[in-house]
Amino acid sequence: MTSPQKIVTPDKWLAARVELLKKEKELTRLRDAIAAERRELPWVKIEKEYVFDAPDGPVSLADLFEGRSQLVVKHYMMAPGQTTPCVGCAFEADHVSGALTHLNNHDVSYAAVARAPIGEIEPFRRRMGWEFRFVSSFRSDFNYDFNVSFPADRVPDGTIYYNYRECQVPLEDLSGRSVFHRTPDGEIFHTYSSYGRGGEELLTTYAFLDITPFGRRENGPNHSLTDWVRPHDRYDEGGTVEFTGRYHAPSA
Repeated sequence: MTSPQKIVTPDKWLAARVELLKKEKELTRLRDAIAAERRELPWVKIEKEYVFDAPDGPVSLADLFEGRSQLVVKHYMMAPGQTTPCVGCAFEADHVSGALTHLNNHDVSYAAVARAPIGEIEPFRRRMGWEFRFVSSFRSDFNYDFNVSFPADRVPDGTIYYNYRECQVPLEDLSGRSVFHRTPDGEIFHTYSSYGRGGEELLTTYAFLDITPFGRRENGPNHSLTDWVRPHDRYDEGGTVEFTGRYHAPSA
């Protein structure tokens, strides 16, 4: 097979690699600077009481901290009655298991929240083998207040506010992640949220792919992870994924 790349001597390769290293170091320093600026964002006090449904009964937002002072919430794209899982959300969730012990021992809890009823969420969580807490906001305004769920009459023709801009969206539920801090006296503050490609910082699979010769190879119709990512227990089955991220198993 002919290589698409220029073939050079080790000395020329090293020279090219050192030039690239300069830019990688710039990116590392910029990432550190942005992370520091992120930590300096102002906070918003949570005044509303949010109650979620868990397999063992109702839980509050405070309960999701599990005694820790910081909480990362994954806004999971799963609407009531949805039978087609979102490959992007599942892809992100798959990266949590290895980090969970380290997060918990660094004063950080993690939970996923979706608008689907808990009776639909829990079988899916067990099927996927995820150990983190996954609760339902079905009886709560939580998803709407954090701009990841939208009234049906405004989708897809209406304009909604998502990812810090007015736009049109194809679904009632989209993804994101939000971060909260709980003080010793019980006050809860919203400190950060990101949506869309903001989740790529958490995807170590991408970090691996980005150092390989062929990279992400997202060259399909959507030019995104929907071109190749599948639920981790469905890769051998084939199936298709909509541009919205919803996976469809192959028909009988």
